[in-house]
Amino acid sequence: MRQIVLDTETTGLDPKSGHRIIEIGCVELVNRKLTGRHYHQYINPERQVDDGAIEVHGITNEFLVDKPVFAQIADEFMTFCEGAELVIHNAPFDVGFINAELKRLGNPRWQSVAAHCGVLDTLALAREKHPGQKNNLDALCKRYFVDNSQRDLHGALLDAEILADVYLIMTGGQTDLALAGADNGSDREEGREAQQLEVGTIRRLSADRAPLAVVRAGAEELEAHESFLALLEKSSGKHFW
Repeated sequence: MRQIVLDTETTGLDPKSGHRIIEIGCVELVNRKLTGRHYHQYINPERQVDDGAIEVHGITNEFLVDKPVFAQIADEFMTFCEGAELVIHNAPFDVGFINAELKRLGNPRWQSVAAHCGVLDTLALAREKHPGQKNNLDALCKRYFVDNSQRDLHGALLDAEILADVYLIMTGGQTDLALAGADNGSDREEGREAQQLEVGTIRRLSADRAPLAVVRAGAEELEAHESFLALLEKSSGKHFW
């Protein structure tokens, strides 16, 4: 299965108001593994970038002056994505912008994202898994212990790389071993073989290994512990230690 984890940066929030894409970042997954292939491009939007958008991603009008327009990169970008499932956080936003660019292009070869790619919205997936919680990319990084320390500003390629890590962890698990719920005898046999392989890879500790050292609390530490328990009892009326 081929997937493209994708993110964009834009001049503003609404393509219907004429806002445009200024950066596209993509990383490729095949069978849930990063391949090292990626697509990254800055784009001249042929209009001004909103001040509020610059505060988010830091991409200025001056920086974009000499970059290619979308029409110049459309074939390369769409060819990279064609036939894959796009993995996007808040997919309607990015897909809406891409579709607006394709419509403006007027190329009959590239009509819409849906005509060439599947789409998986990781924001909808996160809301389903974690209802009532924050599910923006920063919150998911914190929840799944993904390092986003370099994310001072939004950037399409960096965000795509971070989202790939989050997506793989969020949808992880031993779902391919077929250990339970197999439909036929062949599947069950494959499941047993996979289970044996998994068990065989466990590294056992030697039986004659040196025992672990036991460090016992000293008198000063025991006294401090008793003082803390007395404080707990005074404040709550009871304790269980």
